[in-house]
Amino acid sequence: MTENNLAKTALTPPTHTTPPAKFSHGVKKGNILQVAGQVGFGPAVEGKGPEPVGPGLREQTLQAFANAEAILREGGASWEDAVMIRVYLTDTAHFPELNEVYNEYFADLEQAPAARTTVYVGLPAGLLVEVDVLAVLG
Repeated sequence: MTENNLAKTALTPPTHTTPPAKFSHGVKKGNILQVAGQVGFGPAVEGKGPEPVGPGLREQTLQAFANAEAILREGGASWEDAVMIRVYLTDTAHFPELNEVYNEYFADLEQAPAARTTVYVGLPAGLLVEVDVLAVLG
């Protein structure tokens, strides 16, 4: 590998707000792309803080997937490059609905990535789901 292939690149698509602390929405190094936890915030609007797309799990999950996909694309990847998807829910009662949305969203993938879903109670008020993705390109 050349030095250039080892460069670490922070990824923030134009649809995303600038992170509020010293972190990136995604990072690519060599052929590895890590998408940081994405929630159901709608596209960035200048002068406004991020807001959830709706109160329901379905719309927040679809938006979280769209936000993760924007970072994958920014890094030259797609869902086909995903090797691991982690989903964090705030309520165990949401597992059946999440599985339904997940299966619909990823129905056309040639190969399913590994996945893990867990319950996490640390999301800001109003947010029901968070998604992070590990992708390997090439």
